[in-house]
Amino acid sequence: MPARRVAASVEPADLSSYQQAARLMLLHSVVTETYPRPKALASVLQWADELTKDFRDLFGYTLSTSARHARLLRRLDAFDESQAFLTVKSKKPFDRRRLAYLCLVLACLNRSRIEITLADLVKFLVPYANAIEHLGFDATAAGHKDAVVDVMDWLVDRGALRISDGSTEDWARDHDRGDALFDIDHDTCAALFKPNRPLQHLTSAAGLLDTPTAGTGRDPRRRLAAQRARRMLIEHPVVYFAGIDPETAIALRQPTLAEDIARLTGLPVERRAEGIMLVDTTGRFTDKRFPGRGGAVNRTAGLILAKIADLQEDADRSGSLQRLLPPDPREGHADLLSRIDMALPEADTLEALAYDPQTDNGQGTRGPGTEADAAEQRAGLPFVERGVLEQMITELYEEFGPSSFTNKWQGDPGGLLAEALALLADLRLVHLVPGGILVWPAAARYRNITAVLPRPAYEGQFALDFPLEDTSR
Repeated sequence: MPARRVAASVEPADLSSYQQAARLMLLHSVVTETYPRPKALASVLQWADELTKDFRDLFGYTLSTSARHARLLRRLDAFDESQAFLTVKSKKPFDRRRLAYLCLVLACLNRSRIEITLADLVKFLVPYANAIEHLGFDATAAGHKDAVVDVMDWLVDRGALRISDGSTEDWARDHDRGDALFDIDHDTCAALFKPNRPLQHLTSAAGLLDTPTAGTGRDPRRRLAAQRARRMLIEHPVVYFAGIDPETAIALRQPTLAEDIARLTGLPVERRAEGIMLVDTTGRFTDKRFPGRGGAVNRTAGLILAKIADLQEDADRSGSLQRLLPPDPREGHADLLSRIDMALPEADTLEALAYDPQTDNGQGTRGPGTEADAAEQRAGLPFVERGVLEQMITELYEEFGPSSFTNKWQGDPGGLLAEALALLADLRLVHLVPGGILVWPAAARYRNITAVLPRPAYEGQFALDFPLEDTSR
């Protein structure tokens, strides 16, 4: 029997335990004594040596562990808008104010001792926040105190802080009388913020990305392409061959890649002509469950996909669908990167140590003709116009009744449609474009989704069994 490349020293009886630990680290990146749940850290530390080796060899990731935390340091190939921190209570993405406050709070905690009150922390925070144009902190301004509370709750949830007295809600109601006392875990605080390079050395956010060195030889290029392919498979819901460079596409087609990822995670890899995906059979290895009992937005997204499938399979109507080329993902990434760089401060950069990604962008690693080859692989995708989508949501409201879409959405079909399409775009099932959407091939997996969704009810009963607490999306 050939030697295993992944989990080489793990006995068959222990493989499921190892795979659960690997999924925990890949999903959460930070695992502490309390986050994401008690005893999770013990299950990771049990396999720390094996995981460290496999994460390094497969993805180029670094796993650092201590008695109080485990931290997976990822190497990013590209930024995307789905990467977000979520508030603990409402599960809404952090806005720019909350992200800025989080960085400033961590800096303040680094200068503190073993405990600190929220009132004292805010005193440290205020001058730093007010020194940043358009940020600031004003206890009387709407949203400022709520942002601080969301940041503190996020740190408490991850075990970086522990409330020993009072509460953040008391402080939010009356910051003159209410307060909270926190014990600080400096080890965990340091683990939460670990950029790949010192930020003072960057002239662009591209410096945080993993860019291969120009002029890399053939064998190292293949190894880097294989790592990049594995990272794409593990980080994205689906990877389409047409949207990636040829070297990475070749690596994704190798059977050993699927074998290695399946042994690491315990999940099957599904390959089709258009792309490849890791299928979450556990229902827990994802930040967005779909399909499932995820509320009105989740269910509506599934029903929209079913209607799109009906449209594509209808011989009379499918002929009217246009097929358009999807935008080049590199152009979209360049635009996102430029918008990030617009906020990059020019002061305090150490010019002598500044890292310029333009001098090390790996352009020399592309072989001749690869740009043309990639362009030829891009096929047109069905384009569904906005008016057709609005007609679909109207039909759903007529079929199931407005009351079936919870109080939040029963009077706002347009808002529900926008949220459902945003979810499908995050899952790489559709691509949002001006005037409508482009439908990616993986959407066809859900053409029979109505078979697992509740059917219309009669005699006044709700047609869809949505949870009443669905207010987050």
